[in-house]
Amino acid sequence: MATLGIPQNTISILQKYQFVFQKKYGQNFLVDTHVLEKIMDAAEITKEDCVVEIGPGIGTMTQYLAERAGAVVAVEIDKKLIPILEETLAAYDNVTVLNEDIIKVDLNRIVEERNGGRPVKVVANLPYYITTPIIMSLFENRVPLKSVTVMVQKEVAERMQAGPGTKNYGALSLAVQYYAKPEVVANVPPNCFIPRPNVGSAVIRLTRYEEYPIAVKDENLLFALIRASFNQRRKTLANSLSNAANLSFSREQVAAALEEMQLFPTVRGEALTLAQFAELADLLS
Repeated sequence: MATLGIPQNTISILQKYQFVFQKKYGQNFLVDTHVLEKIMDAAEITKEDCVVEIGPGIGTMTQYLAERAGAVVAVEIDKKLIPILEETLAAYDNVTVLNEDIIKVDLNRIVEERNGGRPVKVVANLPYYITTPIIMSLFENRVPLKSVTVMVQKEVAERMQAGPGTKNYGALSLAVQYYAKPEVVANVPPNCFIPRPNVGSAVIRLTRYEEYPIAVKDENLLFALIRASFNQRRKTLANSLSNAANLSFSREQVAAALEEMQLFPTVRGEALTLAQFAELADLLS
């Protein structure tokens, strides 16, 4: 089977199946062998690994994964791509394609069935419109993971690894950094895709923590505080949290907790580290 990382091979299979790109699925297929190799190296795929690929498309990256991994489970939402994948992956007996929506599929069950419950590696070229929900569902559903290596919009990658006090720092930065260590491993220009996206992309690897770096009594409260404090970035933390519909703290309660943490009452959410948010959650709980 022809390697799909080479543009003319991708174009010829798309023409053969008269494939029409679906805007609702955010389909942009990678056509750059150099970038594909970088993703494989970053994910450190070996024959010991079971890999879950989200959105294999026509199977470009799946071919690379199948060469290196012990087993690959590729989850593809677009049923029009299934016959194409049957052709492009015909040479590999270690790949299973599931025509499912990754947000709705029970990944814990898949990991149990395909890898005996041992941690898997997730690799994906994610559609930009749904990047955050997919990544958060992997972490929040406690899927056994070693790492998540994904191609995302460059700006989203920057948000995931941003630190306090920067303009990219927000709820996503804190949520990702609670669960994993983020590291951008490559920047990818638009001309590496068919069709060309309007924005630059980046490959980011999220290495799952075996033990969370932060201990907190009430994880749900921690994330509720984080979300509320970034809902209105320009407001002080005391105002944001006391006005939040899903929280029941008065301005005085928040101010007292901040004072105990030796923080000014006028402090904004973007100034707090993850450890400080955890301390605040513990004080308020």
